[in-house]
Amino acid sequence: MSLNILVIEARFYDKISDALLEGALAVLQQPGVQVTRVSVPGALEIPHVISMAETGSKNFDGYVALGCVIRGETTHYDYVCQESARALMDLAVNKQLAIGNGIITVENEDQAWARAKKDKKDKGGFAANAVLKMIKIRDELNKDVDGE
Repeated sequence: MSLNILVIEARFYDKISDALLEGALAVLQQPGVQVTRVSVPGALEIPHVISMAETGSKNFDGYVALGCVIRGETTHYDYVCQESARALMDLAVNKQLAIGNGIITVENEDQAWARAKKDKKDKGGFAANAVLKMIKIRDELNKDVDGE
């Protein structure tokens, strides 16, 4: 069985994004998994890319959303966190998409690194594992009674 996964990475914090991507790719580098990568400026653009991919000609089995939002001095943080998470959840629920959410939302850069690094909490790897598990669950739930 072959899987086609789209990884969308927000590049607002390049080095943190690289760490998230490293963890995700470590999980996805297995036989039968093809990865396509798309970079976007920030977390708010990630759901839009997934929506565009769903109407495009390529068929993706699942999506991995990677990014980092660090609290700043304004309420912009709250909007970005809430809206990106809500849009991903809406896509997953309304379109039955397998999405691994690896957008980390933190108070400071130290928390970001603790969540992004592969040898720490590895949220990129967690998101990649989540999408693979959700694809498996979706496939199991959609099997015909005959097992096809």
